[in-house]
Amino acid sequence: MLETATALGHMPVAAAELIRFRADVGVPAIPDTVTDLGLRGAPNFELLQLVRPTLILSSPYYTRYQARMEAIAPVLSLPFYQPGAAPLPKAMDALDALARQIGDPAAGGRARARAEAHLDRLAARVARHADRPLALVDIGDARHLRAFGFDSLFGSTLARIGLRNAWSEATAFSFLAPVPLERLADMPDARLVIAGPIPRQAQGALSRSRLWQALPQVAQGRVHHLPRMNAFGGVPAALRFGDLLARALEA
Repeated sequence: MLETATALGHMPVAAAELIRFRADVGVPAIPDTVTDLGLRGAPNFELLQLVRPTLILSSPYYTRYQARMEAIAPVLSLPFYQPGAAPLPKAMDALDALARQIGDPAAGGRARARAEAHLDRLAARVARHADRPLALVDIGDARHLRAFGFDSLFGSTLARIGLRNAWSEATAFSFLAPVPLERLADMPDARLVIAGPIPRQAQGALSRSRLWQALPQVAQGRVHHLPRMNAFGGVPAALRFGDLLARALEA
């Protein structure tokens, strides 16, 4: 919801875990004037009360704090991560819903139009790469990967820009629990897109791994690397993923 608010041009007065957001995500930039409420798992409610918000943007993660938040200000939750559902359309709808809630419905229309146009441009850029499916994964160690399915933000963005996801199984709206690396051999025609950095220890092990070197994607030079991104963000995160993916495929 932080990203959704910034996409509307309405910067929140406070947000949780900004230090980590700036370090791991960085985009959109959050100015120092925004108060950091501390850890997402244990937000500082006293500090939240001091900044006197007129609306609190929440998520199902904070259900246990609902009554405490409602004692400070009205609470709005617009969840777009739900099992079996593509998050991107829900994230787009959240632009309009939040804009109406804050009394600036035109901002929602503008933000949505900008995002749709951006996605259309991305679709045109990557159209020539639609000949192969993409296996979009996160690698935690030299033996296991986590795959992003259609019900992840990145997976639903792939679909929106006209690319096929090689991973067809549901992934509980984020990414699948670690599965053996050899599962990539089941999708030999796919391009392999690695989302986020590979841990240093795993890099060394993969460079020595016969299994890794024998994978069709690796042996035939169809591996693309993306930097760290926000897999649980809103529309801005989806657009950043699309930009980085297009750049990687064009390289």
